Amino acid sequence: MAERSFKAEVEHLRKGKGDVFTGEGILAITKALLENGVGYVGGYQGAPISHLMDVLADAEDLMRELDVRFEANASEAAAAAMLAASVHYPIRGAVTFKGPVGVNVASDALANLCSSGVNGGALIIVGEDYGEGSSIMQERSHGFAMKSQFWLLDPRPNLPSITKAVQDGFELSEASNTPVMLMVRIRSCHVTGSFETRDNQRPKLSVAEAIANPQSDFQRVVLPPMSYVHEQDKIKTRWPVAEKFIVENGLNEVFGPKDSSIGIVVQGGMYNGVIRALQRLGLADIYGDSDVPIYCLNVTYPIVQSEFAEFCAGKDHVLVVEEGQPEHIEQMLGNSLYKSGGKLRLYGKDVLPMAGEYTGQVMLDGVTAFLKEAAPDMLPGQVRAPNQAPPDIPDLSNTVPIRPPGFCTGCPERPIFAGMKLVEQELGKHQITGDIGCHLFGSLPPFEIGGATMGYGLGPAANAAFDGGGERRAISILGDGEFWHNGLSSSIGNMVFNKSDNVVVIVDNYYSAATGGQDVLSSRAKNPTKATNNPIEAALKGVGVEWVRTITHTYDVGKVRDTVREALTTDFKGPKVIVASSECMLNKQRREKPIRNAAIKEGRRVDVPRFGVDEAICTGDHACIRLSGCPSLSLKRLDDPLRDDPVAHIDQTCVGCGNCGEVADAAVLCPSFYRADVVHNPSGFERWRSVQRNRMIGWLQQRREARRLRLESAAT
Repeated sequence: MAERSFKAEVEHLRKGKGDVFTGEGILAITKALLENGVGYVGGYQGAPISHLMDVLADAEDLMRELDVRFEANASEAAAAAMLAASVHYPIRGAVTFKGPVGVNVASDALANLCSSGVNGGALIIVGEDYGEGSSIMQERSHGFAMKSQFWLLDPRPNLPSITKAVQDGFELSEASNTPVMLMVRIRSCHVTGSFETRDNQRPKLSVAEAIANPQSDFQRVVLPPMSYVHEQDKIKTRWPVAEKFIVENGLNEVFGPKDSSIGIVVQGGMYNGVIRALQRLGLADIYGDSDVPIYCLNVTYPIVQSEFAEFCAGKDHVLVVEEGQPEHIEQMLGNSLYKSGGKLRLYGKDVLPMAGEYTGQVMLDGVTAFLKEAAPDMLPGQVRAPNQAPPDIPDLSNTVPIRPPGFCTGCPERPIFAGMKLVEQELGKHQITGDIGCHLFGSLPPFEIGGATMGYGLGPAANAAFDGGGERRAISILGDGEFWHNGLSSSIGNMVFNKSDNVVVIVDNYYSAATGGQDVLSSRAKNPTKATNNPIEAALKGVGVEWVRTITHTYDVGKVRDTVREALTTDFKGPKVIVASSECMLNKQRREKPIRNAAIKEGRRVDVPRFGVDEAICTGDHACIRLSGCPSLSLKRLDDPLRDDPVAHIDQTCVGCGNCGEVADAAVLCPSFYRADVVHNPSGFERWRSVQRNRMIGWLQQRREARRLRLESAAT
């Protein structure tokens, strides 16, 4: 199951000419693909484009009606390779994945695609998440577009511009026989708005029709001598045609007055930030009418030199707003000015930071710094004053605590790391690598397990250098999503081939949980369109792993501890793999909570397990918290003058997984944890029994209170 269902949103995809679509940018892209006659769509889920894949999966009935082929690919490389259908056939195809990691994984296929060129329109929709909202390394996809020479669209973050970019992308690709990358940032993916829809279009040539009449052209095969011809074709034919299309169709936009001594060149995706900064300075209104000329690059590669020269004519100062580094666009424009003998001054990374996200405040500061040098008279008086003190912004670092990401309440991966921590206390610290996914949170306190991550599915491969027969075996963490994506071949296959003696722990939580809960090959769900229920253990044995252990209930911390210890101390030589399986609690709650709430509402009897801490038994040493780290496990101060230290306390967010008690038992801590079942809609007998129990407990409490020794001071 995916993170959420989009069955309701799918109905909006059926809207036709004259209707209005309202929703998120990423959903608008889905509608635009259907309006522009896409023939096939593929991709790999990941923020911020997961919803596109999830919507397409929920819309497979509609896709079949339109003869559109959809595939949730096993990896970004598989998705990019799918675009081979557009090399020989005039079929429009689109794939999507997270960038730049997706671009990195798909790089081989993309490079070959760019070399051969395409006949049909080929669109790569990349969810660029550079900046503070990112969960990956900080890189841009722009450099790859330059390296392989496919065209890069970066539309303004509003739904009409985004949907127009889909149409422009297909047409530009077809006109220049070049694949096009459509970059949509987090802001674009999640911006909400509306646009007027058009009728969905069947592909002019469906994949079924194409395969009935196979085509081939040796001229497009990436093999010498044709690969040398491809390079020349990029420069001499495709590039000029692309520039001509961009200019004639007005893909880039110019706003503001025609005559001015200053101007701003901005990536389309950063347009909203620039116009907002100008609004705050009183130089633009809420409709985007600007007093400063703006050249908005909805196409950031290639740069059209003639358009740029026309914009710069008569100007003395131009600011380039380009988020991230290196400053590819600024370098291109500076090179163009130098070669043309231009005398204007180009600003960019001197008034704006070289790296880091261009937030609203960063943008305001950069635009203000530019205007102070280039056109100080345009600034309001209080901003123009050179000695004005900056506003006093309070330091909230001591008030608002740092909140790093962590495991969800009840996460089945938490006890795995608790068990590994207990083994570490017993056998000493081991070399451990992590992998991309939820389990990477194990590198944070309180576990601090796993000190490196090299890529999706590369956890065990990252430990290959430590397989030299040393005193201790290295341990690698791998998720089920990563295992099927890249881990089986690049990590496990590599270990078998090289006779590794290291240990791998595969965290199997039934889904590709880190990307939104999509099904994978080993998911237990019955998926009508996907082959699930393929055991990881069978795949491991199929590639030659002989030592495999399965843990079917990861909340059994003692079992996890003992199995990890066995893997590290066994005399067996060869790869040792532990498959630790329990369902992602977040997905489990999403599935079970509505069913449970409906049953309670209908008056049926329902038991809900909850856990608590006996305050009289808890010693207050907090070892349970250090070995668990569950968000529902906190501290509570007692109203007892003889006990200064706070005791452990479980709050109302507890989901009843039982991990806290298992940790306390495995680590031989105090037996203060207890389980209590909350009974909804109890039977008449249960109500009667509860009344009798409360009466007995009340009588015992009164009796004890009466016997308590009291010391009272004499009245003075």
